[in-house]
Amino acid sequence: MKILMINVVCGIRSTGRICTDLATALEAQGHEVKIAYGRENVPKQFQKYAVRVGSDLDVKLHGVKARLFDAAGFGSKIATRHFIKWIKEYDPDVIHLHNIHGYYINIEVLFDYLKTCGKKIIWTLHDCWAFTGHAAYCEAADCERWMTGCERCPKKNDYPKSLSDRSKCNWKQKKDIFSDMPNLQIVTPSKWLAELVKKSFLSQYPVTVIYNGIDTDVFKPTQSNLREQLNLGNKNVILGVAAVWDERKGLSDFIELSEKLDNTKYQIILVGLSKKQIDSLPSEIIGIAKTDSVQQLVQLYSLADVFVNPTYEDNYPTTNLEAIACGTPVITYNTGGSPESARMYGAVVEKGNIEQLAAAIETIQIVDVLPTQLPEGNIPKYLHLILQNDSGLI
Repeated sequence: MKILMINVVCGIRSTGRICTDLATALEAQGHEVKIAYGRENVPKQFQKYAVRVGSDLDVKLHGVKARLFDAAGFGSKIATRHFIKWIKEYDPDVIHLHNIHGYYINIEVLFDYLKTCGKKIIWTLHDCWAFTGHAAYCEAADCERWMTGCERCPKKNDYPKSLSDRSKCNWKQKKDIFSDMPNLQIVTPSKWLAELVKKSFLSQYPVTVIYNGIDTDVFKPTQSNLREQLNLGNKNVILGVAAVWDERKGLSDFIELSEKLDNTKYQIILVGLSKKQIDSLPSEIIGIAKTDSVQQLVQLYSLADVFVNPTYEDNYPTTNLEAIACGTPVITYNTGGSPESARMYGAVVEKGNIEQLAAAIETIQIVDVLPTQLPEGNIPKYLHLILQNDSGLI
């Protein structure tokens, strides 16, 4: 069987690694897999799966259109038409959508084809963008206008950032474009997002919750000499990891947290920062630049005494799972789908409550025994969704 996945990146960051994990498992079962992606580099070991949609120039032009006219998803027409031509030649049995935003594909052109192609279609939502008029997340803004029709978007200045507000028109267009798709199966990695989908115009489709999975042969307790390299002494290490550090991910909360903790006892390490962010950090925090080295992440997760994820809105962060698999408990805010994993091995505190966060760090039990049951991974269930003709889900 031929399976085509479509995602903004391939083999990097959470969604890109989810795609390549699936591809590796499917290939091991004898299936042929391609991953169409829109931007950034693909690690060498995954290039055999990768098919580029458009070019860097296409992404830049699409990004400019989105910034000026609030038109994310409505650029890249020519690139998408060329891609559709390639799909017809490749002739996959299953098309598995992931993140289709990110300035690389035109949703009108893509869905015009998907509605008539006769293929099995799975769409895994990793955020809320599919059913809002603009934002990828809306929980932090306490906005529920997406249920009936967006306008005056409070997240206009967040990704996908725009100088104008076309959210009302975007919502109507998305509702039309994404409706009436034959045999579409929606998957969400959290119960939280599934409940939002059921309140949106996508409620016409069946929704299945499949938690994100990780490769526990890779993410596992691992020894390293990082403690000596970073001159940490006997300090308890508090780790934070994000692909992009912004207010949504709680960067300012970490800075405030560093002022409340005893810095002779605790050391905060943040991974995924830009050079500008690293230069602006207080001296009490160690900043590490973005990395696509899974092994480096494994060593950092294993080094940490606790993983803190002060996210204000997130779906089902794989960073939580990666930390847990490396034997490190997780503390997170009670937001989005993040608590669904943290409650298994760690603690959940009130959103934005730095006092509770500091107290949880000081009292959390650090144990040597991993939780007996990690959340069931995505690969077995996804394989069932993709491969079983009689599953009733497609």
